[in-house]
Amino acid sequence: METKDKFILNTVHVVFWVIFIGLCIKSMALLIALLVSLFVNPEGARNLYSELDLYTLYQLDTRHYVSVVSFMIVLSGLKAYIAYLVIKIFSRFDFTRPFDANVSLLITEISHVALRTGVVALVANGYSDWLIKKGVAVQQDWGSSEFLFLAGVLFIVAQVFKRGVEFQAENELTV
Repeated sequence: METKDKFILNTVHVVFWVIFIGLCIKSMALLIALLVSLFVNPEGARNLYSELDLYTLYQLDTRHYVSVVSFMIVLSGLKAYIAYLVIKIFSRFDFTRPFDANVSLLITEISHVALRTGVVALVANGYSDWLIKKGVAVQQDWGSSEFLFLAGVLFIVAQVFKRGVEFQAENELTV
């Protein structure tokens, strides 16, 4: 493998570590902000996270506020888990034997988590639309279609990888 390719893959590996850490921090910040706004200072809902203002929703009904923020926490956590699984792929990937059963299972797991993330985002989208009909504007792009698309693409890649594992095993038996 060329040095340029190794450099790019190492850079991508570092980028995924940064993404993973950032999403973990975001998830925890949202959770702490939710708890603070519920139990210490309701005004915290005005600037929940990254200038997100859900104070009108908090005033309307605390349950709706908790639901919306919970969706945000769960989605951020699922994204962090996807980044973690990609990091695991980097740690297990071997360029001498690229089609490995463990890597194939990790890609399949990522596609399943992406599907779950897309479904949660779809539910959050529907819930936000319902809140908008009730007169509360929830400015949030949940990204459901993107995650469902990602899940489909990754499922196809996982199936190709699974077949590659089978071919590689057959090839090793014939040699």
